[in-house]
Amino acid sequence: MKKIMFVCHGNICRSPMAEFIFKDKVRKAGVEEEFYIRSSATSSEEIGNGIYPPALYELGRNNIAVDKEKRAARITRDDYQEYDMIIVMESYNIRNLSAVAGFDPQNKIWKLLDFENPDAVEQCSGEDISDPWYHGNFYKTYKEIEKGCAGLLKYLGYR
Repeated sequence: MKKIMFVCHGNICRSPMAEFIFKDKVRKAGVEEEFYIRSSATSSEEIGNGIYPPALYELGRNNIAVDKEKRAARITRDDYQEYDMIIVMESYNIRNLSAVAGFDPQNKIWKLLDFENPDAVEQCSGEDISDPWYHGNFYKTYKEIEKGCAGLLKYLGYR
């Protein structure tokens, strides 16, 4: 089973969007039993809060099933050991994550848009996923995450 953790700053917008978009993709590919997928934050400021309503709206608008009981959680050192891939939304997340996990000695940390071109992936070469908390364009962020998740699935050998 492939264990994937999506990570952003607060775990209320981008990383839960990625979690549920990727879950939708693996379900549609018929391989959901092959994956364990979760999301978390690098900070503690949103711990316990639900998914931000505009992110929920955008997922619903795109027919993505969501666990409405999802609450923000912070990634731990144990999570780094447990998961096969830690997929972050931006460079800032990598810097914050190194305080939790060290300096990625097992090469598990990737940026989601590293997978924009799954046939030519180089670790940590992708662009950042824009943060809708600041710009308010959840549709733009959804499209960026969807593109990264599609590439990730292809990179892992599924169509």
